[in-house]
Amino acid sequence: MKQTENLEFDAKHIWHPYSSVTNPPIIHQVISADGVRLTLADGRTIIDGMSSWWSAIHGYNHPRLNQAAKQQIDQMSHVMFGGLTHQPAIDLARKLIDITAQPLQKVFFTDSGSIAVEVAIKMAIQHWFAQGQTTKQRLLTVYNGYHGDTFGAMAVCDPINGMHSMFESILPKHLFAPAPTCVNDEDWQDSDIAEFRQLISENHNELAAVILEPIVQNTGGIRFYCPEYLRQVRTLCDEHDVLLILDEIATNFGRTGTLFAYEQANICPDILCLGKALTGGYMTLAATLCTDKVAQGIAADGSGILMHGPTFMANPLACRVACESIDILLESDWQQKVQTIEQQLVAELAPYKSQDLVKDIRVKGAIGVVELHNPIDGQMDWLPKFIVDQGVWIRPFRNLIYIMPPFIIESVDLTQLTVAIGNIINRLSR
Repeated sequence: MKQTENLEFDAKHIWHPYSSVTNPPIIHQVISADGVRLTLADGRTIIDGMSSWWSAIHGYNHPRLNQAAKQQIDQMSHVMFGGLTHQPAIDLARKLIDITAQPLQKVFFTDSGSIAVEVAIKMAIQHWFAQGQTTKQRLLTVYNGYHGDTFGAMAVCDPINGMHSMFESILPKHLFAPAPTCVNDEDWQDSDIAEFRQLISENHNELAAVILEPIVQNTGGIRFYCPEYLRQVRTLCDEHDVLLILDEIATNFGRTGTLFAYEQANICPDILCLGKALTGGYMTLAATLCTDKVAQGIAADGSGILMHGPTFMANPLACRVACESIDILLESDWQQKVQTIEQQLVAELAPYKSQDLVKDIRVKGAIGVVELHNPIDGQMDWLPKFIVDQGVWIRPFRNLIYIMPPFIIESVDLTQLTVAIGNIINRLSR
């Protein structure tokens, strides 16, 4: 009875991500989590194929992360960052500077990925404003991108196929180039960058920055593109005196097969956004890093004050867990784990390509995507229950069925996820 009452209360009063409270989605109550499994209130356990929206790379209930949180909470769970500092923030900043590209030397801690993007945009615009270049206030990006749900971030999400079209009339107007289509460097053609090149050439006097998700466009369609595109963008930004922001919030910490996706292009951004897996999925924390060049530009007016300061900035508890999560990752054979996941996804998803409903199969690192010809939004009255009945947790959206499992997943559990994807396709085919 208590479970039923809880779910009824939830449906009546609680808003869930991208949902309606007048027509609430089907919800399953989780009571505990361990490894790659979630335990539901009805006693069933399901394999999490989503890593809690790509963040729980070490799985759940990790003893080292638990211990780090317990030790820190006994010292202090939070203290304001204005005028004060603490060891977890200093330690985490050191780690982030050490593992990212050498020019990235300044760290701004934020509450979430969307806010990390907001800070990055502020950094870019203020960099030029402080130097007297007040016309450089716009950004250039590509279609099919997603950078968050706050207003600055929404403005650089895809304005046509994104989730924020109703706000278009009140958002800042930025420039959009066609999304990159070349998947492999061997197939690179200069035409893939042609319109982007024209836009940056014609508008560089008003462009503060380019913002992109490197190698993988995530919520905008989970599209993969080749490193050469990033190299070309970096060159064009340098030629036209435009900053480059890379949004690695979804791709950071090994998800694409390298620690950071930009490493596959052997470039360095001027500003880098990190988040999601930063704490191993334990709590919300993100960071925006920038080069000394950007910081010095912001200081060119004599103050250097970046006008942003979240209440929970550099939360000690989150910073301490993030430090431990990074250590766990770097001490493990994570590259081999991600490569093994990639190989298994390639082998087990490939047979579905012959299904009539399937448009494309894509795999990159620990990301597996089945793209259908048509959206499945109209199937959400039965699909969530059907998925859980397969003993797994997968959250399709639009025309995509995808998984991004924790790196610790075993082969047999990954197979259960890929088989479940096949069962979803078969059920949709009826």
